[in-house]
Amino acid sequence: MSTLAASPSLPAPTTAHARRPSTLTVYRWELRKLVSQKRTYMGLGLAVILPSIFLVVQNIRQDNGHGHGGDSIFAAQITQSGLATPVLMLLFESVFFLPLIAALVAGDIVAAEDGNGTLKTILTRSVNRGQVFAAKALAALTYGTIAVFLSAGVATVGGVASWGFNSITTFSGSVVSASEGLLLVFAANACYLIPLLTVVCIGVLLSTATRNSTAAVVGTIGFTILLFIVSGIPGLEGIKPYLLTEQYENWHGLLRTPTDWAPVLHSLWVCALYAVPSLFAAYLVLLRRDVAGG
Repeated sequence: MSTLAASPSLPAPTTAHARRPSTLTVYRWELRKLVSQKRTYMGLGLAVILPSIFLVVQNIRQDNGHGHGGDSIFAAQITQSGLATPVLMLLFESVFFLPLIAALVAGDIVAAEDGNGTLKTILTRSVNRGQVFAAKALAALTYGTIAVFLSAGVATVGGVASWGFNSITTFSGSVVSASEGLLLVFAANACYLIPLLTVVCIGVLLSTATRNSTAAVVGTIGFTILLFIVSGIPGLEGIKPYLLTEQYENWHGLLRTPTDWAPVLHSLWVCALYAVPSLFAAYLVLLRRDVAGG
């Protein structure tokens, strides 16, 4: 009887593990961090400013009676349909500017914690390293996605406001309705996310491995520039289809009639060859990180 009487006074079997927040909660923490950082708005500001400048310049050219010719079929249509603007911006930004915007956060996402001396605190909380890594990687991927669609949104709204919501001619010369054209613009930007988010994965790896935000950002962009250089070296044409930078144009197939899915499917597995090892290596580096030593 005495044993039974004493039982209610025993502490409840609650542990730190039982109170551990979910990975989704940790992910929300990371998003709140991004909202409070200046670097976040630098990239998003660039995503807004570039199409805005383009729109202003094209409107000034139109007011002055200048033509709008160009190598692209969409450049010739810029004053005929506002939907040509987001396509032209994706053509322009996809090579360098959008990877740069994505790299600004991806290269900083882990390294900033090292620089601020807060990584030790995070890794000794009641969250495991897998949760921390997943949350940071997801936050960087989310930022890259937002940047792409923010730029596309500004270009689309500005283009339609300037030149109307009209039908548009695709790469193959076929005319599609305005509503279908808008859907194709959305799909093109979604397909471009395949290589862009791969850049993010590389940035997360460098951020984790170098512990230096500047080195990680520069290294990420430097890697893409190196691939562009390699693609131009005579005799290496055979490896061009497998370079990450060649996948930046995977969305072109969506703007043809009939839709050419081959570049998109090719891009999926080629980008996976870059992204999956990068994320796995970054996770292993964080997993083996000496917290006690900083």
